[in-house]
Amino acid sequence: MNARVELPRAREVCPTTTRRLIGEGALLVDVRELNEVAQLAFDVPDVLLMPMSELEQRHAELPRDRQLVLACAAGDRSLKATYFLMYQGYSQVANMEGGIMKWARKGFPIRGMAYAAAAAATACCGDPAPAKSSCC
Repeated sequence: MNARVELPRAREVCPTTTRRLIGEGALLVDVRELNEVAQLAFDVPDVLLMPMSELEQRHAELPRDRQLVLACAAGDRSLKATYFLMYQGYSQVANMEGGIMKWARKGFPIRGMAYAAAAAATACCGDPAPAKSSCC
């Protein structure tokens, strides 16, 4: 008999909220692979790199008593990682919508410039043309 576990909807936060949460003590967990981080990285204190390819084996290293915000390039992998951690019993976990690309578009601190031109050329929230005047 296969028991199915129903998880609540994952909490998602925008980069602006992520910055506030980091300032309040949350841990930013970057689930991108090492080659991606070498090209463009979050420039925040205590960011923890835990590539998605290692998450299943290493998740126990993550604190359960601290808010975790997971991030990747665009938000899809980190959403999967968020659900994985929820399934493992983590309750203080959220996904950062839009990933480092949205973070960079907002002008938040990064290291490396590989994606900077792409981020600047991509309009708000991923639209191909700058039609929107504001973004979260």
